[in-house]
This record gives sequence, structure tokens and C-alpha cells, in this order.
Amino acid sequence: MYTPSHFQMDDAAALALVQDRPFATLVSLGDGGLLSTPLPMLLDRDAADGPRLVGHIARANPHWRQFDPAVPSLAIFQGGDGYVSPNWYPSKAAHHKVVPTWNYRAVHVHGRLSVVETPETLLDIVRRLTDRFETEQPVPWHVSDAPADYIAANLRGIVGLALTIDRVEGKAKLSQNRDEADRAGVRAGLAGVLEVP
Repeated sequence: MYTPSHFQMDDAAALALVQDRPFATLVSLGDGGLLSTPLPMLLDRDAADGPRLVGHIARANPHWRQFDPAVPSLAIFQGGDGYVSPNWYPSKAAHHKVVPTWNYRAVHVHGRLSVVETPETLLDIVRRLTDRFETEQPVPWHVSDAPADYIAANLRGIVGLALTIDRVEGKAKLSQNRDEADRAGVRAGLAGVLEVP
């Protein structure tokens, strides 16, 4: 990812975005070209072979059978984003040397993809994903709330994936290259409180 230094996120900030916005697009090289699958992936900092991302996909999805394990895969995470109008810059009135752009945050996690099929490990991934997203519910649902045989049958229909992290690239393009007045104009414009002529 092209990232000028003033837009670069450090690893801690990038991984914080991954934890906060865990819905990713996983991209791998396959037999016939690129494979792409959207899925939630959780950061596992305590894995024996180093930090990794874990998630699962449907067993019917060919991604898990066709990816090349010798070629790194890429998980793409998106933060907030939005169009930036030149009308939001106070500097437009002074010199008109402004153009439209797009502000966004994105993290690319590169690593080695592997398949997880052991029932215990797959159940752990499902529990962790469920616990992560149910915590905000008034009455959180737990995997143990469903009959064990029903969960076991559902586990047979999915495959776990683990992406062992080799490299993290984070980019936060948030008008850092503009002066404070223009940045304030962008914040107001994105918040929908600025009247534009």
C-alpha cells in the first residue's frame, strides 16, 4: 500500500484498528488467480507461532482449498472513510489551490495462511468470535446456549483460517497534509455541520 510518511500508522495503531473494526477482506493467490473472501477476523496475540488473525469460512467456499500456502495472503481492514469536498477548505477562498480527495483509514496485514480443521480449535475460534460480538448485547448469547450436537453439526460446515502475521501496514489519510483551518473544515464537513455554497 502506498503510504507517505505523514499518513503512516504505527503497528500499535494499525492493530488497534484491526481489533476495533475486525471485518476483513482476505485475499490469496489461488489456482486460477486471486481469491477474495469477506469475513470477521480476530487478532490472536498469544499464538505459539506469533501474532495471527483467526476466522472461519463456509466449507463450501473454495478459498480454503485453492489458496497457495507458499504465497503470502493479505487481510484488508477498513476504518471510517469519506469524500472531502474542496468547498470545506477555508483556504479555497484565499487561493483556490484545492482539489477533492478521500479520507480513510486502512490496514493491510500480510502473512502465511493456514487451515484449521481440528474440532477443538475450530470451536475455540467460533467461541471467541461469538464472545467478541455478543458482549454488547443486553443478554449475550453463548455457544453453550445451543445444543452440543447442533453446534457439532454446524462446525462440520465451516473451516477455520489462521493468518500468521509477517507484516502490518497501516494508513490514516486524515488531511494531515493540510493546515489546521482546513482540517477543521474537513471535520465539520464530514460531520455534516458545514454549509457548502
